[in-house]
Amino acid sequence: MTSEPSDFVRRLAVGERLSMPAESVSGWETFPFEVVDGELRVKPLLPPVLPEPERDGEGGAEECVVCRKPVVEALWADEHWRVDAVGGARLPAVVLLQPRGHYDLADLPAARSAELGPLLQRTERAVLAVDGVAPVHVNRWGDGGAHLHFWLLARPAGLTQLRGTFLPLWEELLPAVPESERLSAHRRIATTLAAGGGTAYVP
Repeated sequence: MTSEPSDFVRRLAVGERLSMPAESVSGWETFPFEVVDGELRVKPLLPPVLPEPERDGEGGAEECVVCRKPVVEALWADEHWRVDAVGGARLPAVVLLQPRGHYDLADLPAARSAELGPLLQRTERAVLAVDGVAPVHVNRWGDGGAHLHFWLLARPAGLTQLRGTFLPLWEELLPAVPESERLSAHRRIATTLAAGGGTAYVP
């Protein structure tokens, strides 16, 4: 691991307060806190919504955003899997590992399940190949889409304040990554993955 800050970290206004974006996490229905009379409090629990609203793709592949997305828009893909960049991400890299077939985790075929562990490792190594990346956070929430997807979030090396479960919240608050830096990271991830098989789709 490098002992010098990466370009990503050097660009940050360390020591200054970040501004709250207009569409910040504090406005999310799922954000658990609110400020009342100047005091941070936990929001009251809302009544249950049952049946729950359908997730994207719940009705099958023909209704699924992932299934309709051309494979050439991925960073990398092989016959059964694809890795896509998350647009507008504010970390050194954020990618999604997804099967090309329309499955969720509970109905992932045995052959794809056997590939999943090694492919998660390959994808993590590819994200770690990006300059200035410390541990990669691997998450699976699944509330927004019925198509299985694993998030891999690259924590900037040295920014230990971003460790742990709050990294996705920090990701919403950090300044935008310059497009040239983003494309360079995407290229590194795609070519690193393609070295082990499959096809890189970034120039």
